[in-house]
Amino acid sequence: MAKITINEVTKEYPDGTKFESIVDEYQAMYNNRIALVIENGKIKEMHKKVTKDANLKFVLIDEPIGHKTYERTATMIFFKALADVTGGAKKGKAKVEFAIGDGIYISAKGDYTVDDALINAVNKRMGELVEANLPIIKRSYPIGDALDLFEKQDMTDKINLFRFRQSSTVNVYNLDGYYDYFYGYMFPSTSYVKYYSVMAYEEGFLLLLPNRKTPDKLNVFEPLDKLFNALNQSTEWGYQMGIGTVGDLNNQICAGKLEDIILVQEALQERRIGEIATQIAERKGVKFVMIAGPSSSGKTSFSHRLSIQLRTHGLNPHPIACDDYFVNREKTPKLPNGDYDFECIEAIDTEQFNKDMSDLLAGKEVKMPTFNFKTGQREYNGRTMKLEPDDILVIEGIHGLNDKMSYSLPDDSKFKIYISALTSLNIDGHNRIPTTDGRLLRRMVRDYRTRGASAKRTIQMWPNVRRGEEENIFPFQEGADVMFNSVLIYELAALKQYAEPILYSIGPDEPEYYEAKRLLKFLGYFLGIPTDTLPNNSIAREFVGGSIFPV
Repeated sequence: MAKITINEVTKEYPDGTKFESIVDEYQAMYNNRIALVIENGKIKEMHKKVTKDANLKFVLIDEPIGHKTYERTATMIFFKALADVTGGAKKGKAKVEFAIGDGIYISAKGDYTVDDALINAVNKRMGELVEANLPIIKRSYPIGDALDLFEKQDMTDKINLFRFRQSSTVNVYNLDGYYDYFYGYMFPSTSYVKYYSVMAYEEGFLLLLPNRKTPDKLNVFEPLDKLFNALNQSTEWGYQMGIGTVGDLNNQICAGKLEDIILVQEALQERRIGEIATQIAERKGVKFVMIAGPSSSGKTSFSHRLSIQLRTHGLNPHPIACDDYFVNREKTPKLPNGDYDFECIEAIDTEQFNKDMSDLLAGKEVKMPTFNFKTGQREYNGRTMKLEPDDILVIEGIHGLNDKMSYSLPDDSKFKIYISALTSLNIDGHNRIPTTDGRLLRRMVRDYRTRGASAKRTIQMWPNVRRGEEENIFPFQEGADVMFNSVLIYELAALKQYAEPILYSIGPDEPEYYEAKRLLKFLGYFLGIPTDTLPNNSIAREFVGGSIFPV
């Protein structure tokens, strides 16, 4: 018998009792579904068994790790259903591309047509699989045996991925004879996935899932056309270079093609920046280029490169940072925990910003502020500005797309740009890389290099950063005139060598350990690359160092 302590109450359970059985006893005490257990500080899937005395805690599906568990399990059920209705895994091939809203976009790659009949058949089959409460069996295979399973199902992406894996075994999930690999935790059976829907979207599928904040219902899907097009463009760029997954990238690095990858990727980005500059120059009356995006999107490097392209059109760009219009520290709103809320729009003196911008538009000379982050005060140090006919302001700040930021400026005087690092490279055909992971690693590497901030501190503050983005940036992204994806297909291989050492500094007794361990496992799929050949104007330089721009 093992003594299991939950919520400070200890009970005895026979050795070999599945955690799922214990969860069933406690589920009624929680508003949301339990996804995983934490045994003595280690996350465990529910098919695992009691083997020793332990303290247990539960992970719910409205928590990030729990929600990802829901997504992975639903994804496996989708691929099993697609294989069943199309005649097998080889015919029913598809590829997870990226998240769009509350859905996962999956491109069609198999011998079938995405039409109403197929969509209805997949939804029906998924329902049957969920209703049947089929076990999802996890088993560790010798790597050779795992590759044989994947070869039988024509999963060449997984074969490429594990070519570079140093471990001698692979954890493979089996759902009623359908075998797959997933990076992360899974539910023990299909019945846990209650809410989902499959719909036709663009040229593939959209697997609609519950939002983490409302895990017991599906929200109405609202198309995000500009975001989709930006993500899809980067995906197509990857396919042009023969890189759709991490395995493809590793193969090309091994083949000595790294310099070509870097040069082509940078050229594609520069071409896109040039196209945006042309749009701005051709639109009459534009005086304010408003650039906004979430943390670690590369806004500063982008604004400098855009300014260079604008100069080729005869324009004279001037950078303005919205941060210089922060209210004085004593007027900054605070979060419930007492920390300053620098992310909300009330932290910006929008009244003064609009007065200054309106005066500039009217041809007046304006005294420009600078915010002193050490003293927390706005200062005026003699810097003035007056707009000449060919002058244009390049304004960078998280609220740039929010009309509350520039309420007094005529719409035709503004050109809005949304920038983000929208990761399109995936681990393999069924495991996507969340865009937030790429940005988190960017910020972690940059903040350690420039501010001496530990990886632990960056992980600690990330939830508040994400909260600010969801409230102040993402709701306005579709209102942009254009979107720019700042992600570089090679960048995670470059960030790897900088991120791994600082992630290893987080110990197993620290709350941030789980996230650090997850990121280390994720980076382990990549072959690391040197950064000495990166162009000095690359957006990647903003994070790894060596940029020609003042970033």
